[in-house]
Amino acid sequence: MICGIEQGLNETIRLLKKARNVLFITGAGISADSGLPTYRGIGGLYETTDVEDGIPIEMAMAGEMLETRPEITWKYLAQIEQNCRNATFNAAHKTIAQMESHFERVLVLTQNVDGFHKAAGSKRVIEIHGNFHNLKCIHCDWRETVQDYRGLSVPPRCPACGHIVRPDVVFFGEMLDPEKIQIYLDELHKGFDVYFWIGTTGVFPYIQRPIYDIRTDNRAAIEINPGETILSPQMDVRIPLKAAEALQKIWRGIMSSNNDMYT
Repeated sequence: MICGIEQGLNETIRLLKKARNVLFITGAGISADSGLPTYRGIGGLYETTDVEDGIPIEMAMAGEMLETRPEITWKYLAQIEQNCRNATFNAAHKTIAQMESHFERVLVLTQNVDGFHKAAGSKRVIEIHGNFHNLKCIHCDWRETVQDYRGLSVPPRCPACGHIVRPDVVFFGEMLDPEKIQIYLDELHKGFDVYFWIGTTGVFPYIQRPIYDIRTDNRAAIEINPGETILSPQMDVRIPLKAAEALQKIWRGIMSSNNDMYT
């Protein structure tokens, strides 16, 4: 494994010069430069074991809690949304979006629900955990996309039928969308030349899944993360930088080498 900043950047640029198809798997770390707080997962908001209602945040944000006591789930949804409200995509998201026009095929699989990849311009994105801004009724077909949660009651109710509204995201204890999983598996079956893991701890099986394909087909695996993860030993290249800094340097390296071809 190549580890270290300069060596890692140079090797990544070399690999991408030969690549046509690239997969980016992104987690919370890619949005860190946007100023998003984390909560043991969205981060820093809930550092203690329990939230103020005496339960773990994972329980408050579970699908079962939404069904039985939606006012609890929405209380913390509102807190999280308010803390994230003024954030937007950063240079990491923008750089990935720019790469779509450079490579033959680029796909983003993100664990994040902030919608930043699409806002930055990426067209081929699988938001595997959903999108915080998309609301839907749990009873009827009502749907709406909102910029933020200002003006919503807690919990909000459907204007069409009066039932509880929820964000179109995967809560703790809920299943992933099978259609999104199938799209992801179909794309993996096609294969990629270079696979990136950026800002994710990689604890979920579907995040680790491409590693088996890479080892079989001898493709390149690259991790961008300031700290080591359970994925790190499986990587060909590990760049210990924040996402925005690393991706901008990689993109500049690709663009400068292209310009050199015409000088």
